[in-house]
Amino acid sequence: MADLQQLEDQIVGLSLLDAAALVKKLEERLGVSAAAAAPVMVAGGGGAAAAGAAPAEEKTEFTVVLTDVGGNKINVIKAVREVTSLGLKEAKDLVESAPKPIKEGVNKDEAASIKKKFEEVGAKVEIK
Repeated sequence: MADLQQLEDQIVGLSLLDAAALVKKLEERLGVSAAAAAPVMVAGGGGAAAAGAAPAEEKTEFTVVLTDVGGNKINVIKAVREVTSLGLKEAKDLVESAPKPIKEGVNKDEAASIKKKFEEVGAKVEIK
């Protein structure tokens, strides 16, 4: 253990140029690349299986977009005011400028409940 501590102290004490030279020499001697080794260490034992699963991550934040107001604009404005903290004028402006995001960065359940609320008053909503 004392040898490892001494080696660690020596490496920490190197200048940046000396450390870069040490890395190059170790890469040549061991036949590896320091840049390629980092992702392997992060992935762990899973390797290819872990790398294949990473792109399939489930989306956790959604944006609810008002796409069509429908025939009952007043009720849609009321629904916008319920869901957001907008005042009457801001809610009216949002409804009249559809398609427009109503709420951003919400979880899946909240997005579904917002969509249901707007569909009940005759509006069309899209979750992105």
